[in-house]
Amino acid sequence: MIRLLITSGRGPAECRIALAKTLAVLDGEAEAAGVTSDVALGPDPDGHGPASAIVIIEGANAAALAASWVGSILWVARSPLRQHKRRKNWFIGVFKLDGPPPRATVLRAADVRFEALRAGGPGGQHQNKTESAVRAVHTPTGLTVVARDGRSQHRNKAMAVERLAALVMARGALAVLDDRKRVHSGHDRIERGRPVRTFKGACL
Repeated sequence: MIRLLITSGRGPAECRIALAKTLAVLDGEAEAAGVTSDVALGPDPDGHGPASAIVIIEGANAAALAASWVGSILWVARSPLRQHKRRKNWFIGVFKLDGPPPRATVLRAADVRFEALRAGGPGGQHQNKTESAVRAVHTPTGLTVVARDGRSQHRNKAMAVERLAALVMARGALAVLDDRKRVHSGHDRIERGRPVRTFKGACL
């Protein structure tokens, strides 16, 4: 399990919009690489997106995927909020949270809702066509994960609960003191230069 802190630092709302777009790109790359990706978002007080998020990735290619993202990310685009603003460079940072993750809480069974899904993803003719995939929803927080790698619905339920518990803890980690220090240091360490990735568009 690898945890990535993605932060807009102390940047304006445009950086938070860029953060949300980054999460979408990262999720697409994770799916293409066969890596599970779950996201815990920080507060979104004004509807422009959270200032930070923790992404939990797992799988054989997780380390390589994480390494390709760690560093500064640059979005070059016009602001959708201030059309006449000359600035077009919006930086966010991606940092790996080192050390073991917090011990996952045991979730109350009553707080988890399961939904059966038809298994998707790669596999071609060998793909499991039965409704063995499972979506697990933590009703108190609204956090959601989908597990489809197991060969049975029972196994996928167990995997979903395990990942959901880790996600609940990751969301809590955005507020606890131990991770808060790393979050704040991450805010201040965003390097506005030499980005590891650059995205360009007419508008954010």
